[in-house]
Amino acid sequence: MFVDYQQPPAQVQPPAASPSFDEQYEKARNLANNGQPALAVAAYDALLARSPGNVDVLLGRGIALTRLERYDEAEADLSAAAKASPTYADVWSALGNLYQWSDRPQQALDAYARLAALQPNDPAPILARARAARALGRTADARAELARARSLGGDGAEIDAMLAAMQPRPGAPDAAIADGYTWAAGISSTWTEVGERPRWNEQTVSVRRYFARGSLGFETLRAHRFEQTGHAWALDAYVTLWPGAYANLRYQRAPAARLFPANSGRIELYQSLGSGWEVSLSDDVLGFDGRVNIYGVGLAKYTGNWYFQLRHQNIVSEGSHSTGDRLLGRYYYKGDADSYIELAANRGRSDDPLSLAGGRVRSGGGSASLVHYFTRDWGGRIGAGFSRDGSEARERSVTFALYRRW
Repeated sequence: MFVDYQQPPAQVQPPAASPSFDEQYEKARNLANNGQPALAVAAYDALLARSPGNVDVLLGRGIALTRLERYDEAEADLSAAAKASPTYADVWSALGNLYQWSDRPQQALDAYARLAALQPNDPAPILARARAARALGRTADARAELARARSLGGDGAEIDAMLAAMQPRPGAPDAAIADGYTWAAGISSTWTEVGERPRWNEQTVSVRRYFARGSLGFETLRAHRFEQTGHAWALDAYVTLWPGAYANLRYQRAPAARLFPANSGRIELYQSLGSGWEVSLSDDVLGFDGRVNIYGVGLAKYTGNWYFQLRHQNIVSEGSHSTGDRLLGRYYYKGDADSYIELAANRGRSDDPLSLAGGRVRSGGGSASLVHYFTRDWGGRIGAGFSRDGSEARERSVTFALYRRW
């Protein structure tokens, strides 16, 4: 009997089918949408090898490259897609986002205009144009775009928030920050002519971190007066308390205590009264050889692009009492929350029994300054002031400052 001892032939498996183009494309999109843009770019590279110039793939890779902040490569892909398919709305949306995120608001505005032309009844492109116009400082155009978006049924809460962000800041600008920024820094210097005496000068360097409910700043201060130089540092905080109310808390320390008090502090409370009115109460404590308290009350009004404040102070120390009043006005000439012209006038009276002027000295002065943001991130300040007292002593000063935020 014949027996066949051969093993049966192994079962031959058919080769695995290659994924289809659509399957690869869906995988690339899932990678991009699930926070893996680098893997998505590699997947889109493979797709472009199969279908060079495919507009959907160029769009997808351009968006992924934008998320990786590889803006030049992303712009090349998206521009090629726009050239190949100029009526593809998603391409113009992606181009607008690219330009907005890479701080090119004019190009963003142009891209969103193409998108709005393709989707004339959609409020989203109009809102995007409003954001780009605001970034350019064209707040009147931004407001017009927001009104148009509202008429098309745009998100009322978002529109109201954008309008509010373009309103002038509180009387204390450091209490709030422009949308999208968490840090701000500044350096300023003041030079003062004091009659025949040597010129005084002061410098301040600051950095501030903004949080959801306030901000915290650190400052270093230097002053040169009376042929002496003094240094100090300070922590300065703003915190939201309840609706319409916030507070400023400050502590300052000067180890050598030459020109600055050894220790000083401030607490100031602000409360909105509605219809643009705001009231504030403050107490500054200066730790010189004898304690000095400066009690203040302020009343402010916002109206359109204008801000006005009247402030009264009582300065109390052992054996002496002084009062002062200041009227301040700001005009936000660009209609935004950053750039303004400020004018101030002040007067004071000191009742000091040791004064050579018979115990009562009057003083007064004024100042003018311009704060201007020449880009979204960079701004500056230039100002001048003068003052005099009862002895006819006069002071004249100029101030320069540079600001940066990110």
